Amino acid sequence: MNNLNLSKKMMIVFLGSITCTILFSFFFIHYLYTDLYKEQIKESIMYQGSRTAAHYHYGELSDSIIEKIQWYNIVSEYEIIVVDRLDDLTSYFPYQLDYQSLINDSDEKSLEMGQPVMKEGFVEELNREIFGGIFPIKGENGLIGFIYIYVPLAAIQDVFHDSLPLMLLVGSAFFLILFYILQRVWRSLFEPLQTLQTYSEEVSKGDYSNRLNTDRTDEIGKLSAAFDSMSRSLEEQDQRKKDFTSNIVHELRTPLTYISGYAQLSRDKIDASPEEVKQYLSTIEKETERLKKLIHDLVELNHLEQDLYTLEHEPIAIAQLLLDTLELFTVRLRDKGIQLQTAIDEECIVEGDPKRLQQVFYNTIDNAAKYAEHSISIDLTATKSGVQYRITNDGITIEDEDVERIGERFFRTDKARNRTTGGTGLGLSIVKEIVRLHKGSFTISNKMNETTVTIELAEQNQRSES
Repeated sequence: MNNLNLSKKMMIVFLGSITCTILFSFFFIHYLYTDLYKEQIKESIMYQGSRTAAHYHYGELSDSIIEKIQWYNIVSEYEIIVVDRLDDLTSYFPYQLDYQSLINDSDEKSLEMGQPVMKEGFVEELNREIFGGIFPIKGENGLIGFIYIYVPLAAIQDVFHDSLPLMLLVGSAFFLILFYILQRVWRSLFEPLQTLQTYSEEVSKGDYSNRLNTDRTDEIGKLSAAFDSMSRSLEEQDQRKKDFTSNIVHELRTPLTYISGYAQLSRDKIDASPEEVKQYLSTIEKETERLKKLIHDLVELNHLEQDLYTLEHEPIAIAQLLLDTLELFTVRLRDKGIQLQTAIDEECIVEGDPKRLQQVFYNTIDNAAKYAEHSISIDLTATKSGVQYRITNDGITIEDEDVERIGERFFRTDKARNRTTGGTGLGLSIVKEIVRLHKGSFTISNKMNETTVTIELAEQNQRSES
């Protein structure tokens, strides 16, 4: 069965259902014939035989009485035989039931005691099954005769002769309706599966554009919706992979070009202009450091995304951690003429990894410093659910579609990818992953030439309860 496809399995189920239906119909008809029809015949013979024998309980079995019984035999549906002795019964009924004598020793004893005997069996000469009963007739001085009432049983086809056309009509209609329903179910079930198989083969070849787009709510509809979701996800991942490849090539090509070009110039001018060579070597050193940072950030981001990094949870005076980080940017912000406004709640305590949370502060402040024109504001406040950190910088207006993509690998709002702002485009991606590992939330918004990054972290007690 495991080697059969679903269509063949459904066919086996259908044929099995028809077979079970036919067998059930056969046993049901057989039940009607044996338990209802035969039982009705038996009760009728018992009633007629007992009633007939009860009418002749006096005197002898005279010829007039026998004539009345024979007349009743003519008008009745049963065959009736009246004899004075049991030995005479075989003369009037010279047949065997199931190839045995009509009366055996046990039957004789029962009749002599005045008890009727029911007989059933197949008669070869009549080619019918016979059902009957032998009833003793009592006189004043004992038994005066015997009445044998029997009837040839009708065959099953005779019993259901009148209802057979109706049964055939109803049965045919039943199977036609069943076939129609099965065909609809078959088409409804297997056509989407065949389409799904075809689309899956296209997905394996790299084509993610096909969609089933069904409005069904059953299992097939859920499977189709899952396939569409999978296709969209794979298409997005494939696009991100292409973007990542393009971005990494771009990020690596620029410093490598600098390194290669300045190395060539240094070799050519090492004797002619030592001072100029020193500048070239300084540039090579900066680009080498940039490459090292890029590779380090990529490895770090991959570890964070794959949950390969284990956080060291401990209570943190997060306000002090933020102030320590701000000191690293004092000179830089002063040189750029950027005003810094802070509102820091020094009582805030969270539980987390201090090194990673400082990296969150460093990357967000560094990002704000790159794009700020005049001012940066930083707020750290306690909330009902924990601690909220918010940093806002003025600057250029960011498009809505770009706001949604901020935090993706290598994404920058400067489309030309100029190097005036520096960086690798991975800073906020790392921030988002660190916040995720701390069970926090990261949001970014831009309006009125202001960009705001909001990060929420749970307090120590709430984190420990969770």
